[in-house]
Amino acid sequence: MTLSIVIMAAGKGTRMKSARPKVLHTLAGQPMLGHVIGTTATLQAAQQIVITGHGAEQVESAMRAAFAQAPLQFVRQEPQLGTGHAVQQAVPVLPDEGTTLILNGDTPLIQARTAQALVDACGGQRLALLTITLDDATGYGRIVRDASGQNVLAIVEHKDASPEQRAIREVYTGMMAAPTALLKRWLARLTNDNAQGEYYLTDVVAMAQADGVSVVAAQPQSEVEVLGVNSPAQLADLERRHQRAQAERLMEQGVRLADPARFDLRGTLEAGRDVEIDVNCVFEGCVQLGDEVRIGANCVIRNAVIRAGAVIHPFTHIDGDKDGATVGEGALIGPFARLRPGAQLGPEVHIGNFVEVKNSTLARGAKANHLAYLGDATVGERVNYGAGAITANYDGANKHRTVIEADVHVGSNCVLIAPVTLGEGATIGGGSTIGKDAPAGQLTVARAKQVSLSGWQRPRKTPK
Repeated sequence: MTLSIVIMAAGKGTRMKSARPKVLHTLAGQPMLGHVIGTTATLQAAQQIVITGHGAEQVESAMRAAFAQAPLQFVRQEPQLGTGHAVQQAVPVLPDEGTTLILNGDTPLIQARTAQALVDACGGQRLALLTITLDDATGYGRIVRDASGQNVLAIVEHKDASPEQRAIREVYTGMMAAPTALLKRWLARLTNDNAQGEYYLTDVVAMAQADGVSVVAAQPQSEVEVLGVNSPAQLADLERRHQRAQAERLMEQGVRLADPARFDLRGTLEAGRDVEIDVNCVFEGCVQLGDEVRIGANCVIRNAVIRAGAVIHPFTHIDGDKDGATVGEGALIGPFARLRPGAQLGPEVHIGNFVEVKNSTLARGAKANHLAYLGDATVGERVNYGAGAITANYDGANKHRTVIEADVHVGSNCVLIAPVTLGEGATIGGGSTIGKDAPAGQLTVARAKQVSLSGWQRPRKTPK
């Protein structure tokens, strides 16, 4: 059976009070619409149709970039005249058979199992609605059932509902599945005879009843799956609900979180045994933590592999970006350290406070403990890299590499002008500017001779 997925993402989101289209506001580091597209990609639909409107070019560009391999199609709703009018725009690209699943781009946490349950409830023959019972149903369309309570008769929008109907707590979530051929027929019959002058998708329920088509309901496993976002406050609330759920999942796996309320995961996190994470840490992209890793407070870690026994001290920022970053077994990083893309640190490496490492490889036991920069460098085992030392890797046009072989000692406040190689066991005197290769096993010093001037006096201010 052919499955088509239609995602409504045309709304302006006035209550967001933002120039950014509502569906591009992020939850857990990803646009809300991206969550829906990513989830439904697992359903193996023949097509995914995204209905855009407000900020259409921006939305379409962002989704094409994020899901280059997905079978995405875009249709535009201009002007926006209601949910029924939105889905009408998809009719020309829908097939004449199979099932169409309709989802909301601003309901980001819908799960694949729930979407599949909705498709299964439709079965290619019935109109299936996703409903849920809420303590506060304000703003949602109410589910009106017959006297037996078994059959759905209608959905009444909140603004058109009577006081009795507003007392109903079972609501329509905005998501449904229908036989495509019947859906196309119903959409053609929609009118805007209502208080808002809009074309309501919910009117297809009455049409299904009139055509003798069963209207059934399916429910999600969790309320959070169907909560839509219309304001910054709702987005923040959904963010915290989602983060709490992720924290609980990790704690069930044995991760020790100092405070699950102060934890943010904006991607995927794989953790080994006896991992400890302190407060206010943010994990982005794809992060892997080995056994017995400890993450100090206020760290931000993105696209990185941190191997067993490593300690990331507080206020460390690790950003692997596309190239990734790796911290070896038993390494000590921070506090206040920064690892940039391409940082590959071996076992027992020490990177201390205010040290930055970019596109560099450090072998076992290498140390850069204070106020230093290593960019585009290959560092051997047991190297001691002094405070204030930097690799001058950029000549204004091109990047060049610095090679520091095993057991080199680089004194404080040195500048290594790449391309340059420091031979094994070399010592670089403090304050040196090194522009030529330094021989192995020797002391290399390159600095001005110290001079003391007798009789010199410091300038004094001239009295006014």
